[in-house]
Amino acid sequence: MKVKKQAKEGKSLWREYLNAIFWAILIAVLIRTWGVQAFKIPSGSMEPTLLVGDHLLVSKSSYGIHIPHEIDVGRGGKQSAETSWAGRILVPFSSPQRGDVIVFRNPEDRAEDYIKRIIALPGETVEIKDKSVIINGRPIDDPWGHFIADHALTPRQREKRYFGPVSVPPGHYFVMGDNRDSSHDSRMWFGGRGGFVPEQDILGQALIIYWSWLGDSYNVRWPRLGKIIY
Repeated sequence: MKVKKQAKEGKSLWREYLNAIFWAILIAVLIRTWGVQAFKIPSGSMEPTLLVGDHLLVSKSSYGIHIPHEIDVGRGGKQSAETSWAGRILVPFSSPQRGDVIVFRNPEDRAEDYIKRIIALPGETVEIKDKSVIINGRPIDDPWGHFIADHALTPRQREKRYFGPVSVPPGHYFVMGDNRDSSHDSRMWFGGRGGFVPEQDILGQALIIYWSWLGDSYNVRWPRLGKIIY
């Protein structure tokens, strides 16, 4: 009887372990899918708002409950977002707004994740003239754009300052990096024809910097920790 009791207790203990592991994995998946996810900034396209070495928390449900992007097994390459259910909003909370900093799938290569700022919304006409952003024929207040000195511009950088006008398709967004002269964004995609971010390819909205390294020196940028992203 004693041996059988120990065996029964052993099975019960293993069942508790498996049950705990199952719930831990489930909670982790739910948080990653609809909660928050960590991202690291690898380039300077969003300077000075975001610096190389910044680590961000991104809200995956800022705009609603969506079908998990992870189910899109054909994520890479030139597959169009319209051919997949992944990322489609099931329960909308709000719509992306001008000025939101978002993480999204690169329209040119959906295996890559980019971070930029929304500049123009669905149905709007956008035009870039030098340092001005013109929406529906009128310049808008653009406190996010930063530029290098005019005399230091390369011919390619000068080209970036002029684009459009183009109309943003329904369900899509026109995005740019805050470091306007050093950002590969909606102005240059697809061989200079320009491009847009489908709403269902938005992975989330950037919220806060939780950690930041200074280059390869591993010196912590203490003042940046906890900084809210605007």
